Amino acid sequence: MGLTGLEIYKHLPKKNCKECGQPTCLAFAMQIAAGKAGLDACPYVSDEAKELLESASAPPVALVKIGKGEKVLEIGHETVLFRHDKRFEHPCGIAILVEDTLSEGEIKERVEKINKLVFDRVGQMHSVNLVAMKGSSGDAATFAKAVAAAREITDMPFILIGTPEQLAAALETEGANNPLLYAATADNYEQMVELAKKYNAPLAVSAKGLDALAELVQKVTALGYKNLVLDPQPENINEGLFYQTQIRRQAIKKLFRPFGYPTIAFAIDENPYQAVMEASVYIAKYAGIIVLNTVEPADILPLITLRLNIYTDPQKPIAVEPKVYEILNPGPDAPVFITTNFSLTYFCVAGDVEGARIPAYILPVDTDGTSVLTAWAAGKFTPEKIAQFLNESGIAEKVNHRKAILPGGVAVLSGKLQELSGWEILVGPRESSGINSFIKQRWNV
Repeated sequence: MGLTGLEIYKHLPKKNCKECGQPTCLAFAMQIAAGKAGLDACPYVSDEAKELLESASAPPVALVKIGKGEKVLEIGHETVLFRHDKRFEHPCGIAILVEDTLSEGEIKERVEKINKLVFDRVGQMHSVNLVAMKGSSGDAATFAKAVAAAREITDMPFILIGTPEQLAAALETEGANNPLLYAATADNYEQMVELAKKYNAPLAVSAKGLDALAELVQKVTALGYKNLVLDPQPENINEGLFYQTQIRRQAIKKLFRPFGYPTIAFAIDENPYQAVMEASVYIAKYAGIIVLNTVEPADILPLITLRLNIYTDPQKPIAVEPKVYEILNPGPDAPVFITTNFSLTYFCVAGDVEGARIPAYILPVDTDGTSVLTAWAAGKFTPEKIAQFLNESGIAEKVNHRKAILPGGVAVLSGKLQELSGWEILVGPRESSGINSFIKQRWNV
């Protein structure tokens, strides 16, 4: 287990200088123990204390960055086994396999399909993250040519899968883009570490089973390289689940340093349904990267959705910006719908309004991303707050009426809201699916 705040405090300079952003050294020590601060924030801590306190200041699972620029993928840096304990920090990366045995035209066509695997979920754009270039040909020149062809049409980070010779050839042009090198094994780890050091690239370490993997990781780190991703080589999904769980558990609970790195898993079964099922297991249970062999949107979308659900911060619901939203170019006579800024609530309302072909304005009140009834029960969706938003949002300048539609589930707010806002408050349907019939029956200006 990590050190407590008091144990960390014993090794701090005790200057109470506030340069770390905390009022006292004790407060800083408590932040370190909670994983909310790092020792690098203290300019006076000694090198000896840094080494001693490493286990408390560093996360149990190291941070690894793959790629460069806007699409860099960060994995690891995890501190918990279960999301509800705090949150999972970095969503797992989804990689799509491309083999160098394809022709140059086929490679470019496949990578172009990978580029298009982008999906809109609750107003956020989500996509696959990596291209996994595999040297199935066994030839260094062929592999290097394939990697160069793929790079011409994508800016995604790469995973380079092949022999040390193949990787060395590809890295001559790809090395500056910080690809993940796959993989160091018991037979080639010295060569692979040398390559990784030369290009300062992350390195996958692969061995069959947990014992062999721990032993190989220790050999690699003994050579002075710790920018690693782990692959325990499971033979089936049951074994994969066991390995992923044990690696995370040993890293988090036991602080077992050889397992303190993110992992990579392969879900490339020939049956696409089996592959998607296996990938979903790895998303749920700790894989840092999942490699698939499909470019079908129908295979990728459910995985993107699952990843979004699991890696959402449970203490911070997904929310939209509280402002006036215009649906289908509404005019001055268009209805005004009031709701909350919980993403799912907003997009349900927006979708039903658009589906009914009703030009309208939607006003999502800031309720910290909670739904209508939850926000009302928590005192976050009150007449005072709604009235303030109505008057400050600028909606009055967009319409020539003073009518607003309140969700039917909180009809009890209508009287006080009308009194405070000066707007006529219409009690709408309880569910957004009833908006179409409500407008036909009740809306007139």
